[in-house]
Amino acid sequence: MVNVEEVQDQIEQTEEIKLPLPESLANWKPRTKLGKLVLEGKIKSIDEILEKNLKILEPEIVDILLPNLKIEPVLVGKGGTKGGAGKRIPIKRSQKVTASGRRIRYSVMVIVGDENGHVGIGRGKAKDGRSAYLKAVRKAKLNIIKVYRGCGSWECWCKEEHSIPWKTYGKSGSVKVILIPAPKGTGLVVDDESKKLLRLAGIKDVWSKTFGRTKQHMNLIQAMFDALKNIPKYKKD
Repeated sequence: MVNVEEVQDQIEQTEEIKLPLPESLANWKPRTKLGKLVLEGKIKSIDEILEKNLKILEPEIVDILLPNLKIEPVLVGKGGTKGGAGKRIPIKRSQKVTASGRRIRYSVMVIVGDENGHVGIGRGKAKDGRSAYLKAVRKAKLNIIKVYRGCGSWECWCKEEHSIPWKTYGKSGSVKVILIPAPKGTGLVVDDESKKLLRLAGIKDVWSKTFGRTKQHMNLIQAMFDALKNIPKYKKD
C-alpha cells in the first residue's frame, strides 16, 4: 500500500491548483495528511486516491472531489401503521426490552454516487432516524469505490462505458449476485433497489442473477456492491 508521504513526493512538482470550496466546507480543518493535500489542491481527483489504495478517513475529502454526489436511501424497513402495513420504508426499527424499559433503535442504509463510475454504500444505527441517516451518509462517503465500466457483451462491442467489462460475482450473508454485461439498450435487469446502486455507479445496461434471501435489502445491496468492487478481480487475461 502506498503511503501519503510517497504520494506527496510524486505530486510536489505538479502545478498546484486549489479547488473552489462550498460554503459548508469553508471552515473545514483537515486532521489527516490526505485531507491537507486535498485542501491545498495537490490532489485534484478522487481517482488519484482510489488507484493508490489510500484510506479516506474524512468525508469532506469526498465532498470536495465529488461535488455532484447524489444520495439514495435503500428501503430496508416495513411500515407498521394502519394502511401502511407491509409497505417498504427507508428506516428499519428494532426494539429491545430491558429492565429499564423498551429501547428503540433505527437503522438506515444509503447509496452515494456521481453516476460516473464512483459509488459507495453505508449503514447507520442510532436512537433516532436523523442521526442514523447522517451516520449512513458519512460511512457511504468513506466507502466510496471506483467502478470499472465497459462493454463486455459479445452482442454489442461498442466500446462505450455503458455496462461492465466482464462477468463479476458478489456475496453478502445468504445472498449471492452475478452481474453479466448486457448490450446497449437492454437497461438494468435487476430489482428496484439494486437499480439505485447501479444507476449511481454510472451503469446503464446489465443482466443479473441472484440467489438467497434477496428480500433482505441490506444484504442484497451489499452483495451488489461487492460484485462491483470485485470487477478487477475477475479480469480476463
